[in-house]
Amino acid sequence: MGAVTLKDVAERAGVSIKTVSNVVRNAPRVSDATRVRVMEAVGELGYRPNASARRLRTGRSGLIALAVPDLTTPYFAELAHHVTREASDRGFTVLIEETRGDAREELRLATGVGASLLDGVILSPLRVSPADLAPVADEFPLVLLGERSYGGEQVVADHVLIDNVAAAREVTAHLASLGRTRIGAIGVDEQGSATSRQRLTGFQQALYEAGLRFDPRLAAQVGEFDRPNGLAAMRTLLGLPDGVRPDAVFCFSDMLAVGARRALYEAGLDIPGDVAVAGVDGSAEGLYSTPSLTSVVPDQASIAAMAVSCLVTRIGSEDPLPYEVRTAPHRLAVRESTDGVRRPLPT
Repeated sequence: MGAVTLKDVAERAGVSIKTVSNVVRNAPRVSDATRVRVMEAVGELGYRPNASARRLRTGRSGLIALAVPDLTTPYFAELAHHVTREASDRGFTVLIEETRGDAREELRLATGVGASLLDGVILSPLRVSPADLAPVADEFPLVLLGERSYGGEQVVADHVLIDNVAAAREVTAHLASLGRTRIGAIGVDEQGSATSRQRLTGFQQALYEAGLRFDPRLAAQVGEFDRPNGLAAMRTLLGLPDGVRPDAVFCFSDMLAVGARRALYEAGLDIPGDVAVAGVDGSAEGLYSTPSLTSVVPDQASIAAMAVSCLVTRIGSEDPLPYEVRTAPHRLAVRESTDGVRRPLPT
């Protein structure tokens, strides 16, 4: 069977070839219903745009995309800053895409569908699975970010991450070293994300190493790693009986920690006197808050450099390359929200 064409997709979807072209180019003025029908036909037939082959013959566009779940999250905003600077140094322009954690949108970008002007994509996925990516892994230059588990044979693209288990273990060990014995965790993901699972694993390891028992009542579930979920989760923990209520909490993101701190403020509790609070991300919001937030700080400049380097190498190669998994460094920044020591911020 020959290569699938736009005409084949058009016939399967019951639309014109021009409409299919508009959909795969992500052009406006196409109804949602038509777009869904065309993308279903694309998936059923296995259609892939031939933009990559054309670029090998005619040259590259110099455009890459950074696709992240939520542009309102400070972590991703800072990451975009580093990626655009790194890419600019290598002669590339970056287009920013927001996937909102939608699996179909993540897959569309990962496979290059609708991305005929792009040379490659750096994607931070939340929902797309290895099984979805495996059939198209070599079709389009792609680098994955974040802590999603693609272990062993499941590695289907270059991947840049931090060691989440080690990071969670370090910050939890810090809380235990302060004499806190009822340490809560905010960030157990209701959808079972790899980031949540890994941070919970590190949290539990640190408790065991400190001689503390893991109490499931102190592991608050969340729907998203955002401020409202942090607020709700902390309120739940504060509703536990005396003797169970936490004297410290490890939040799986800085934004969860911001919400948790608000709940503690509403309850008239002191940070860190009554409850010590720590997060992950090293956000400017946490640094400049009062008290400043203890946080695991990923080296975002290194993450960006590794991701762009992997992508540029893959863009420049005409042959499939072995996939790389690179681990970026991180550090624990101890601040006022856990040790209570007032210190001036760097200028």
